[in-house]
Amino acid sequence: MKKMWSGRFAQDASKLLEQFNASIMFDRKLYREDIEGSVAHAQMLAHQGILSQAELTSIEKGMAQVLEEIESGVFEWKIADEDLHMAIEKRLTEIIGEAGKKLHTARSRNDQVALDFRRYVLRKNGEIVEQIKEVMGVLVDIARNHTSTLLPGMTHLQHAQPINFAFHLLAYVSMFKRDCERFESSVERNNISPIGCAALAGTPHNINREMTAQSLGFHSVSINCLDTVSDRDFALEILFNISTLMMHVSRLAEEIILWSSYEFRFVELSDEYSTGSSIMPQKKNPDVPELLRGKTGRVYGNLMGLLTVMKGLPLAYNKDTQEDKEGVFDSVETIEISLEILREALRTMTVKPDNMARACKLGHLSATDLADYLVEHCGVPFREAHHITGRAVARAEQLGCDLSDIPYAELYAIDARIKEDVCGYLSIEHSMNARTSAGGTAEVRTLEQIMFFDEYLRAKGYNSLPDV
Repeated sequence: MKKMWSGRFAQDASKLLEQFNASIMFDRKLYREDIEGSVAHAQMLAHQGILSQAELTSIEKGMAQVLEEIESGVFEWKIADEDLHMAIEKRLTEIIGEAGKKLHTARSRNDQVALDFRRYVLRKNGEIVEQIKEVMGVLVDIARNHTSTLLPGMTHLQHAQPINFAFHLLAYVSMFKRDCERFESSVERNNISPIGCAALAGTPHNINREMTAQSLGFHSVSINCLDTVSDRDFALEILFNISTLMMHVSRLAEEIILWSSYEFRFVELSDEYSTGSSIMPQKKNPDVPELLRGKTGRVYGNLMGLLTVMKGLPLAYNKDTQEDKEGVFDSVETIEISLEILREALRTMTVKPDNMARACKLGHLSATDLADYLVEHCGVPFREAHHITGRAVARAEQLGCDLSDIPYAELYAIDARIKEDVCGYLSIEHSMNARTSAGGTAEVRTLEQIMFFDEYLRAKGYNSLPDV
């Protein structure tokens, strides 16, 4: 069968070229965007007098039939058609005849694919934001119940200072908020219409690009057609945004893996989101967070793949950019399932406050509080206070107790300036609640953070939060 573009060719394309050149088996995901874009283009052509009203009506009805055939599964996708644009246009022409051949007036597959792919990416940006907000909502709900649940805060994966579990979870909510903002910023920046740029330089036909842009929901039309048909920044941005989001997911997944181990026992994943061993019947494996951690490498690869495709392309469109879609489709599908299962794994997870509290008695978490006490109540310079506190920690180690439980007499023996009221300052609860600076872990500050994220999520239309 002759190709639609084959007028100047004396020989048919080889079967091998058809297989190598075709994108139809993956770009058909864009069928809805393609049909909607084609209908908007036809309506603009009719408004400009390039198509008759009868031709427009015929195209609209024909496209409605094509859409129904695709969604019912009877549409036949053929490698010989190369891509979804040719497949849909060919089927439209089979249904309505000559009017179908006029649809491609004043456009090229170059601006057509730029339109379809851009609209898909913009839509997915918004859908991913909604999923992120759901994960944020679950984390905030868990945090609401654990503002006084003590947890060892760590640096270098070593016990550092006592915090509360809610405060720790809200750190991830902060990360996910930034992710939302990145996706939203990308939509704002890339919400421009490429249709009407044709192959690379615009068209001599009397078209109205603004009309098409408005009907498809774009803020404006692109400025320079040469750039527009070859621009894939919007695709790179969603790949970068997904990669950054998956990095945050992976960090949380790593903590869940550690927390669910016998060494920590801070949380337990539900049976629904755990797996067993084929040989060791006692095992309950955290496969969900492990897979989340592993899939991060997958989306990083998709980002690097498209960056590499784009790095040496001259203007304007080149066939290389056919390689732009599969990585995006894969990353989008990966983040969608990842956010969904992360939300459910968190929602069904059991928190174990007693184990967290016991862990706070390991590692002398109130050491900084002793140093601060010496500075504030005894007038000791901080560097000297640091040295005195180090001696107190060493003595607690010799006694086999945590610094928070060391007898006052031992502290007095180290430095007589230490008063008996120091014991109240060294309790784990006091240490956590003493950190009242803005953004700190004190319960009063943690509650402020919960209120902040409640307000943020409500302002963004997330309505699954309890009344506060």
